[in-house]
Amino acid sequence: MRHLRAPRRNKALEATAMTISLLAGGALTAAPASAAAPAAVTVLSPGAQAKKDLRALEKSFDGRIGAYAIDTATGRTVAYRSGERFPLLSTFKAPACAAALHKARTSEPGLMEKVVKWTDADLKPNSPITEKHVKDGLTVGKLCEATITVSDNTAGNMVLKQIGGPAGLTRYFRTLGDPVSRLDRWETELNDWTPKERRDTTTPAAIARDLRALTAGDALDAKDRKQLNAWLIATETGDERIRAGLPKTWTIGDKTGTNGDFGGGNDIAVAWPSGRSGAPIILAVYTNRQAGVPVDNKVIARTATILARGLGRL
Repeated sequence: MRHLRAPRRNKALEATAMTISLLAGGALTAAPASAAAPAAVTVLSPGAQAKKDLRALEKSFDGRIGAYAIDTATGRTVAYRSGERFPLLSTFKAPACAAALHKARTSEPGLMEKVVKWTDADLKPNSPITEKHVKDGLTVGKLCEATITVSDNTAGNMVLKQIGGPAGLTRYFRTLGDPVSRLDRWETELNDWTPKERRDTTTPAAIARDLRALTAGDALDAKDRKQLNAWLIATETGDERIRAGLPKTWTIGDKTGTNGDFGGGNDIAVAWPSGRSGAPIILAVYTNRQAGVPVDNKVIARTATILARGLGRL
C-alpha cells in the first residue's frame, strides 16, 4: 500500500500569505526586506547655513549683498562677499567722528568744544541740522552728533575738515590696521559710484573690524568709546535696517548709508543682546542693485537676522 506524502510546504508563499493577512487585520505591519533605507540628512553648521540662506536671499533680491558679523564674546564670524568692495556712502561718518574724538584726546585738546562755522555755499542736500545754524555754527561735538544721528551731510564735511579731509580719514583707517577702506572725496561727490570704482569704498570685513575696534575695543579712550556708542544708539535713520532684523529688547547703535541711484543701502551696527554690560556683536551689511532699482530695507533687516543666527545669538 502506497503512503501518500504530504505536500511540501512553500514557506515563501506562507510568509507572504501571513503578511497579507496581518496587514488586512491591522494587527501587525512589517516593512518588506527590500525597503530602501531612509536618506541621510545633512545638518549644516550655523555659519554654513547662514551662507546658504544669504545666497538664496541675494538671488531673490536681484542685487549684491556683502555681509560680515563678529561675536566679540567668542570671536566667531559669519561672512558673505565680505572681501568685495562696496561704496562707503554715509557709513564713513561713524569712523570720521571717531577720528575727531581720537584727535581731541591725543593731539588737540578742546577740539570737540571748538565752534565751527560755514556759509550757505557750503550747505549740501540732507543737512537738516546745519542748515539752521549757518549764522552761529556748531561745536565739533554737536557736528558729530548731527553727522551720525541724522546723517547731516554738511556736518559730515565739517567733521572731515577737522581731521585732514578724506585723506585724513584714510590715514585714520590705517591706524586701525585697516589697509582697505579709503575716502577720496567729500559729500556729496563720494556717493558717485560704479562697480569698477575703488574710491570711497570699503569691504564688509574691513569696516566691521574697524567698528569692533572703535565700539568694543581699545582704539578709543573709554570715555570717547562711550560717546561714540551713544551717538550710534541715538541714530534716527536705521529703524528699518539692521535694527528691524534683531530683537527689540537688544540695545543697538548703527550708521546707515544710502544712494537710491543704484539701490545702494548700507548699515553698520554694534548690538548688545544682553544690555550694554554684555559682549556685543558687530554687523556690517552692504547692498547695491541696478540703476533705478530702489533700496530694499527688508533685505538688509533679513540679512541681519541671518547673521545673528549664524553667530548663534538667535
